[in-house]
Amino acid sequence: MSATSASTERSRRGSSRRASGPALVLSLLIVPVACRSRERANGAPPPSASAVGAPLGPPVAPPEPRKGMVYVPGGALVAGTPPNVLPRVADEEMPGEQVILKGFYIDVYPYPNEEGAIPLTGVTQREASVSCEEAGKRLCSELEWERACKGPDNDTYEYGKRYAPERCGTGALPSMQPTGLRVGCQSRFGVRDLHGGVWEWTSSPWGRGSSRGLATLRGGNAADGELVGRCANALARPPETSSPTIGFRCCAGPPNDAEVVLRITRGQKLEPRDGLPRALSARLMSQFPEAAKRDIANPADFKLERSWYWRPTGNERLLVAGGCAGLGSKPACGILVAREVLDELAILGWASSGHWAPTVHPDVDARDLWLFGGDDLGQFRRLVQYRSGRLSLGDKERRVPRPAKKKRKKR
Repeated sequence: MSATSASTERSRRGSSRRASGPALVLSLLIVPVACRSRERANGAPPPSASAVGAPLGPPVAPPEPRKGMVYVPGGALVAGTPPNVLPRVADEEMPGEQVILKGFYIDVYPYPNEEGAIPLTGVTQREASVSCEEAGKRLCSELEWERACKGPDNDTYEYGKRYAPERCGTGALPSMQPTGLRVGCQSRFGVRDLHGGVWEWTSSPWGRGSSRGLATLRGGNAADGELVGRCANALARPPETSSPTIGFRCCAGPPNDAEVVLRITRGQKLEPRDGLPRALSARLMSQFPEAAKRDIANPADFKLERSWYWRPTGNERLLVAGGCAGLGSKPACGILVAREVLDELAILGWASSGHWAPTVHPDVDARDLWLFGGDDLGQFRRLVQYRSGRLSLGDKERRVPRPAKKKRKKR
């Protein structure tokens, strides 16, 4: 990642639960996602009562304030990113699942939690945990961190729904500047400098289909600020990692045991489909994009004749449908790429293949798909790239003929 994703499983011993509404589903698949509880390494006792099936009840007055800490009240966290919200990392994020968390305290700033201080970096996850324990606190879990970032309205970024790079200085490498310089970089709970600076250790394992014993970091910064600056973004590193761009902040209060657990579904990069159901074809044509209308003079004449499943990354399956119009004269052809979430179908992009019926082939990187076509100048190919749920289309590429070898004159 840029420093810089079947049925849903969930098991919780702590106070987390799944929303009663239907789970969102990603791209013709039911994305298997779950939260689970675990025993904390510091030996903290489990909560006395489970929140599963229990109503939240009336608002509870916050407990006694703690110096340098914000109290985050108990409530519902919409964990991860819904499939219809972009950017999104399908194989690293929960698909907008509701998790109920108990109230907890969190430091206003990264450790040493002092306004104007440079965050402490170069510590392993264990060293960060020890530093918190010596202060009578603990490392935050990644879902506690996400709740503190998203605020009571479950915003995408700590400051709101839309990306604003100037708020936290995102879109660059992590900077070692004093905390508190960017006043607008805070969540509605009052937690500051969650992004734009150092990555922060959490107490959570990387429960996303890996058996390598990785730990989860949150926050930080990278060139793709719109992606990395989201509250749902996460990063995996071995817990013994020590880096000048990794720090931490502390939490306090009974820990929330809910964790992110994703079962990653993968498959062939590109899989031909046997035909295209008439109803699905009609739904695709009902959303014929403006870009396609510029290439197809008469959209009503456009017929979808071939289709594929494209799996650019884990937990993501897209529909690629190709066809032509004007086959009796001068054809105009291309592909539509779509994502289906439950009953909603979203067209992600259109790519023209000129006068030739489209064919597609995956590259070494499953996120790259080559579209082959042809026009009056001959054959060409175009690169269709998938990045964080979005598509980008490259220019036409043509083979340049090699110059003929000159014959040597005999002396």
